[in-house]
This record gives sequence, structure tokens and C-alpha cells, in this order.
Amino acid sequence: MHHQEVAPPAALRDSVQCFWYDRLDFGDRPASFEVPPDGYAEIIFYVGSACHLATPTGWQLLPSPFLMGLLQQPARLRTQDRFEIIGIRCFPWTVFDLLGLLPAPGNVPLGEHPIAQLQAPLAQCLQAGNVAAALAQAAHYFGQVRSRLAGESLLGKAGQAMRHATGKLPVSQVAAAAHTTVRTLERNFKQAAGHTVKNVSSLMRFEQVRNHLLLHPAPNLARLAQHLGYADQGHLNREFRRYSGTTPTAFARKARREGPPWVPILSRLSKRSPCPAGSFALLIQFPKSCY
Repeated sequence: MHHQEVAPPAALRDSVQCFWYDRLDFGDRPASFEVPPDGYAEIIFYVGSACHLATPTGWQLLPSPFLMGLLQQPARLRTQDRFEIIGIRCFPWTVFDLLGLLPAPGNVPLGEHPIAQLQAPLAQCLQAGNVAAALAQAAHYFGQVRSRLAGESLLGKAGQAMRHATGKLPVSQVAAAAHTTVRTLERNFKQAAGHTVKNVSSLMRFEQVRNHLLLHPAPNLARLAQHLGYADQGHLNREFRRYSGTTPTAFARKARREGPPWVPILSRLSKRSPCPAGSFALLIQFPKSCY
């Protein structure tokens, strides 16, 4: 299996969840696949065929690198032939600070950003088959960037509390964990991430539901809703449909029907690796809707 993940160095752990690699061979026919929302932002470098994003006006070319920010609905991508990726899975409240950019919704081209200088050396490493060197170069670059930023902060404390509770804490408790007021937290969080604490927490919980359905395609949704802090099963159903476009039941039914291709992913999830499978890495490895 081509997928590889490495944990970030200690200096980056408050900003980056992990560095990862994947390779796909689609053949000479275009293939499309969906990437659902989750609680991460992904900085993506790719080598190989061009990658396009579905938009209301048609397929838009994505440069390498690009930032896939927090999604509110699944994104559909299309490529073909060989497609290799180096991904940096970031926390949404730190990614724009890490890049020195103002928050922006959706996908952000980074072709003119200083980070683009990594494209050529990463491509060289991948063309030589040296994935470990590519991941190490990415980690080294971001380690240097992070060393120039402020250390422990209000957002770092808030983010740590949100991650530990997997999105289940109300905003008041997140603020208490950060030793600040709700108003100050919300203002700083929105300025840094472009989203509210509540929105990011909702995406974190959605990701937990999605991963649970992949591991257990015949779930007790009422019990799951209670465990993850939803008001009731109806609340879970509404939020899941909001972010996925389908119901938990339909998603679980598809997971049961298409179980075999997901086995490697389920194995990785069940081992509780230090780097949870984000949506981009999770779905790009086994595209479901190729044509």
C-alpha cells in the first residue's frame, strides 16, 4: 500500500497533525472522487497529471501547491494517470498563520506563495522514489517557518481542548480552557481560522461520526449521538446531511455494500494511529466514483 504518514516534530505539533504521502494510478481515463468535510485544512503538493476541482462553472485547474480549507460540502476532484501527493494536515486555527495569509474560504492557490519553492525538490524526491526524503523536506521547511511564529497562545490552548474533546465541548468550556472570555475567543478564532469555534467543532464531530460508520456500518445512531454530544439522533442526522449531502443510514449502507475497498483504511483507523485519517487522505486513496 502506498499511503504513508509521519508525525510532525515536537515544534509543529500545535500546528500540524501529520505529513502524509499517497500515490494513485488511474489509467488513461479521467477519474473523479469526492473529498468530504472534516476538521482539518490540507496543504497539498502533487506530482503527475493535472488535478481539477468541480465548480458551478466547470472544472477548475488546481495548481500545486494549493490549500484545501475547511469544507462545508464534499469537494469533487478529477485527475488521471499517475498522481502522487505530499499532504500537510493542519489545524484550521493555525494554517493561515503558518502560511502568513489572511483567512480565506474554500481552496487557496499557493503557486505564488513562498511555499511553492518546495514543489521542485519534492517532485525530484518522488521521481526518485524517495518518499521519506520528500516528507522530511516538507517537515523541515515547516519547522523553520513555525520557529518564527509565536509559541503557546490562546488559540493553541483552545485548539488543544477542542481536539481532546473531539468537538464535543460547548464554546463556553473551550473559552474556559483557554483562560479567556467567549467573546475574545470567538473574535480571535474567527480572525485566525475564518470560521467559528462552533463550526469547527461541528466538523470535528462529523468526522467522528463518519469514521465510526466506516468502522461499524450497522451503528446504533441514538447511542452514537449521545456519545458524541448531539442533542439527539435527529440533530446528528441533520448535521451529517449538512456536511455530506446524505444521511448516516445511507452512508453506512454504502459502506456495507462497498466494504472490501475500505479494508486498508479501516485497519488504519482501528489501530488509532497518532495521525487520524483526514478526509483528503482517506478518500483519495480509494476513489468511489471513477468514470
